[in-house]
Amino acid sequence: MALEKLSQSVVSVGVQDWHRRLFDELIPLPEGTSYNAYFIKGSNATALIDTVDPSKDKELLDNLDKLGITKLDYVVANHAEQDHSGVIPLVLKSYPEARVVTNAKCKSMLQQLLLIPEDRFMVISDGETISLGNLTLEFYDMPWVHWPETMVTFLREDRILFSCDFFGSHLASSSLFEEVNETVISSAKRYFAEIMMPFSSTIRNHLKKVEELSPALIAPSHGPIHQDPSVIVSQYKAWTSSSKKPYVIIPFVSMHGSTRAMVDHLVAVLTERKIRVKPYDLTVTDIGELAIDLVDSAVLILGVPTVLGGPHPVALNAAAIVNALRPTIPFVGLIGSFGWGGNTEKVISESLKSLKSELLETVLISGYPDEADLEKLNKLADLIASKVKQIQ
Repeated sequence: MALEKLSQSVVSVGVQDWHRRLFDELIPLPEGTSYNAYFIKGSNATALIDTVDPSKDKELLDNLDKLGITKLDYVVANHAEQDHSGVIPLVLKSYPEARVVTNAKCKSMLQQLLLIPEDRFMVISDGETISLGNLTLEFYDMPWVHWPETMVTFLREDRILFSCDFFGSHLASSSLFEEVNETVISSAKRYFAEIMMPFSSTIRNHLKKVEELSPALIAPSHGPIHQDPSVIVSQYKAWTSSSKKPYVIIPFVSMHGSTRAMVDHLVAVLTERKIRVKPYDLTVTDIGELAIDLVDSAVLILGVPTVLGGPHPVALNAAAIVNALRPTIPFVGLIGSFGWGGNTEKVISESLKSLKSELLETVLISGYPDEADLEKLNKLADLIASKVKQIQ
């Protein structure tokens, strides 16, 4: 990645990862990602904001060499997760005088994860500052965005907010200065849905602090820089709000066609009732696309066949992911087919226990749906339509 200036004092020294397609061995990365790090040169001292994933350690050190950096005073660790912190030990080895600047909780985690010695740390508190001479770094704790130790760094004079994962996106690009377009916003929403959504209420409070700082630029640790911070802040306000769209999503699995027939019928009758609906076949679905729709959909209906007395494992995995993401989705329901019985409803209900959703009437049937079963789905569609109209 070419070095890019954010201001006269700040240069991006991070790395694009064009070919990575999975994060945390779970999250699909259809557009790759970037690991953003930023070098700041003050009149009296220098600082590196975050590092990169360990797989890209050489690229980061090469970028620092290209700038002719022979002395580094501070390495700011906004977040302990290794895609940001993983190269800190190597940076400290290359620059023996450098100290890691972070809060007490992040220090503890970095010592556990990376075995960084005690004497290499400089612990700061919320609101504390460090002078680089003509430049000032301000530090603000923003826990649960998305780990408990996360903080952000604000360069006061240039009004640049180094927000770490906050406002990030998994999007590789030839330049960090991407124009705002559908791909940029969609990538940011996917990132929010997969990583930030469980902490929506906390994030709403942190947005107030961001607006108080009134940054001219927001420089996250993944994805493009936000040249107009008001755009991404307004998106986050919408994504963390309780306002939902009159939209039904139906993730499903079907082994022999029975559950699929139920899903197809429900989709058809909801469409007849002018309700927007989208089915997701979980055997081929990008789970990130489902997560995006969880942000602002009003209704989630899971289509789950029974296998050996319990829910199909693929559907159960989807339920576990939904439960972990904790969307503020108003209404949740379950439909599906079984052969000789089982406890699918109980297991799925338990798997979704983190949701504060109203549970709609379950429609579980034996075998392929007959006319009586289809009538049950018609009644469910009527119920869904009435619920959706409540939020329109």
